[in-house]
Amino acid sequence: MSVYDELAALGSATVHEAAGRTGVVDVPLIQVLPGSRAAGPARTVRCGQGDNLMVHAAMAATETGDVLVLTMPEPQPVALLGELLATQAKGRGAAAVLVDAAVRDVEELAELGLPIWARYVRVSGATKEIPGEIDEPVVVGGATIQAGDAVVLDSDGVVVVPAERVEGVLAAARARAEKEREKRAKLEAGALSYDLDGLRSLVEP
Repeated sequence: MSVYDELAALGSATVHEAAGRTGVVDVPLIQVLPGSRAAGPARTVRCGQGDNLMVHAAMAATETGDVLVLTMPEPQPVALLGELLATQAKGRGAAAVLVDAAVRDVEELAELGLPIWARYVRVSGATKEIPGEIDEPVVVGGATIQAGDAVVLDSDGVVVVPAERVEGVLAAARARAEKEREKRAKLEAGALSYDLDGLRSLVEP
């Protein structure tokens, strides 16, 4: 199992806790493919306002396993991604797409099977006129995302781990998951988190 497969399996909540409760993309997101989960290195794209020229350009730079992060200077309910661009992304081997703007063709996107998270769903289309930037730092929901940072996405949300912290956070996430497995067994046997976590003394001094 690759590092990114393991991060995806561990999930955004566990990774977020293991990272010291950092890196959360703190904005409501629509999960186009319910139940999907993914992780991979960020391929960041900064588009012009209301424009998706650079999304088309980014397809040529996309590599297998990338998480495409599509942004514009100010989040706007304009569709940066639809069925045809998503088809290209899947064909290029993208692991997922995070869109800090809108998507459209959502039924077709769900059928395509590529995990996609978006701030909005809107029919409004983008122009294709403004050059932007690829692989430059972007900010989504208060989280700074640099090219190559690990992006973990699932039904709970999206978390970003700086590339230089991935190995350490993964080790901490594994340890946390193991502790939770042990704790779950105790809870199933009738124990209470009220006691296991030392919370009773906070309520009943």
